[in-house]
Amino acid sequence: MDIKQIQELIKFVSRSGVNEVAIEQEDFKITIKTNQTPTVVHATVPAPVVTSAIPAAAAPQVVAAPAASAPAAEDTSKYITIKSPMIGTFYRSSSPDKPLFVNVGDEVSTGKVICIIEAMKLFNEIESEVSGRIVKVLVDNASPVEYDQPLFLVEPI
Repeated sequence: MDIKQIQELIKFVSRSGVNEVAIEQEDFKITIKTNQTPTVVHATVPAPVVTSAIPAAAAPQVVAAPAASAPAAEDTSKYITIKSPMIGTFYRSSSPDKPLFVNVGDEVSTGKVICIIEAMKLFNEIESEVSGRIVKVLVDNASPVEYDQPLFLVEPI
């Protein structure tokens, strides 16, 4: 497991509300525990990775409070938020070689497929519950998502 994977795991755990996650492989063991305040990481790995895992523990604290989120929160009041109906992995297209379901600026109508969420090896097509224009995609492709996590901002038509 490399540092990027550890950082993604920490972000996922901090967003999910899970209190503890433990992963153990042949020569690597990591336990991530969360409280209501900071995330604590305990890792038993070779020395170079332990050194780089320490800054990763601080990453969720920095990511959780970006300076630009306050103005964005004010602007989004006129938009409708499409949220994830389940926990899984978010995909913007049915496969890497296929076009994206929706892009910023596209108009969607009720019932149009806007993304796929993979949960336990099942690919679930997520349909829009509103009609409007996609203003922002809030999740990166192939990222883990939680139940009720905002996915898209839509400007009603």
